[in-house]
Amino acid sequence: MPAFPRWNTTQDEYPMPMTAFVAAREAPREPPRVTPRPTSSPTTTTSSPPAPTPQTSSEPQTGDAVTAQYFKHSSGKRINTDVVLSKALKEQYPHLDLVVVPEGYASDVNLLAFAQDGHASYEPLDDKTDKLPSSLNWLVYLPPARRMDGNLGGLANSVIFGKYLYRWKGQEFIVYIVDGRDGGGAYPQVKNYYILASETYHVDRLILAAGSWSNDLHDEVWVFDQGYWQKSRELYESIRKASWENVILDEDMKKALVEDHLSFYSSRDTYQNLQVPWKRGLIYYGPPGNGKTISIKATMRMLFARKIPTLYVRTLVSYMGPEFSLQTIFNKARQFAPCYLVFEDLDTIVTDEVRSYFLNEMDGLKANDGILVIGSTNHLDRLDPGISKRPSRFDRKYYFPDPNLEQRVDYCKFWQKKLESNKEIDFPDKLCTAIAKITDKFSFAYIQEAFVAALLAIAGRAKSTPRDAVEALTEQLEDDWLGVVDAAAADEDLEKLVFEIPDGVVVTKTATNHSLDRIVIDEIGDINGLSVSLSVRNNVPNPVRPSLYSLRTL
Repeated sequence: MPAFPRWNTTQDEYPMPMTAFVAAREAPREPPRVTPRPTSSPTTTTSSPPAPTPQTSSEPQTGDAVTAQYFKHSSGKRINTDVVLSKALKEQYPHLDLVVVPEGYASDVNLLAFAQDGHASYEPLDDKTDKLPSSLNWLVYLPPARRMDGNLGGLANSVIFGKYLYRWKGQEFIVYIVDGRDGGGAYPQVKNYYILASETYHVDRLILAAGSWSNDLHDEVWVFDQGYWQKSRELYESIRKASWENVILDEDMKKALVEDHLSFYSSRDTYQNLQVPWKRGLIYYGPPGNGKTISIKATMRMLFARKIPTLYVRTLVSYMGPEFSLQTIFNKARQFAPCYLVFEDLDTIVTDEVRSYFLNEMDGLKANDGILVIGSTNHLDRLDPGISKRPSRFDRKYYFPDPNLEQRVDYCKFWQKKLESNKEIDFPDKLCTAIAKITDKFSFAYIQEAFVAALLAIAGRAKSTPRDAVEALTEQLEDDWLGVVDAAAADEDLEKLVFEIPDGVVVTKTATNHSLDRIVIDEIGDINGLSVSLSVRNNVPNPVRPSLYSLRTL
């Protein structure tokens, strides 16, 4: 297709300029001739009414007639912008085909973003007139997602009316972008692309390519929240750092998890040959804080590298009700299959009110080929047996228990590696085993919280002698944790236990008769030795009695 010429948009180029069309339409009609009844004489004649005075148009006589029409139309009563603009464009460009493409809700097409990603190019077309602007844009301030490090946010242009020369694959198009919202309402927004080309075929190809690109994920994850799907860059960024190498689980279980997912997506032909639906459901269950979420994130990253999209369900709450949400969720999953559909905390999402609808979507009449549904829960017993025990829905369950001694040692070594670049912290190997032994029945999350609290305490304390540092630490723990865990004063009846740990480490424990629920570790390092203090919250509602541990080198 030859390149379009650069039009000098003056009235002389068009057989009927837009301003002339408007003037002709608004000119008053000549009133009908009326012959009065004869009164006294049959020879009485009537005189013709005077000819109407031609009205002159107030429209500017230079510049783009479509631009003039849009601004005149938008300044008065608006009835249907789409009709007015379509008619104006056809009269201004009679030699070109016109295609109208909605943006946003009705059609997921963004031609400017498609070009900005390098797939096409565009440039504004200016009218070079002082009467009217050639375009209308809003300058929009975009607040930063995070204000850390002095981020001020950014600026963006929102196009209300614009005209562009658009190039794609050797073809050129004239594209008008018009906000055609009629009336003063904010919803529904009507923003259309008015695309002019030598042949409609070229526009069809462009819209197919741009629409496919707009619908794809670009370093994003589909998240369902408040009744609709949205693309989340933030969730994508959170999974970029997740990998199976950093997940501390039983090695056989980790291998089974990876194999279960990869084999499903590569076994479509096998399922078809066996004449069974190509779908699966997995449940992760166990005490909180033991690797269910990080395993899901590691899987998301693993599948993202294989172009398998993740659809993450945050809640079923919507203005149309949870049933509508489930319908929308599974329709999107079928559209993007093969995909990874995640229901985290399944027992809180699928309640009794929507259980039947959820089960119908899982194995009803509609095909769910290519969908692997993963549900996680801390309370397997709260799930309906139709969900947890029906093989055709969730056919395999993985239990995530509290870590054993070996896994706790590995987790301590994981933190040791994270802190090895910090020269202010001394973290010897023997401390990994010592911490692992005194954290029996603790989840990974509690151990992590202990390390985090320890690092915060280290960062906040002043330099002092080892004895003073221990005393300051005790005071700091009391100050910091009174408001967090409501720790009361030490009970005089608490039993004090002392036992030895190999490698020359002594652990002193002040214990209660209650099970341990939370642990906080602090670490003090100096040239004379290493001292570590642990504060434990008991699993009793009220009052909460603190337990104290201390480790020191001999």
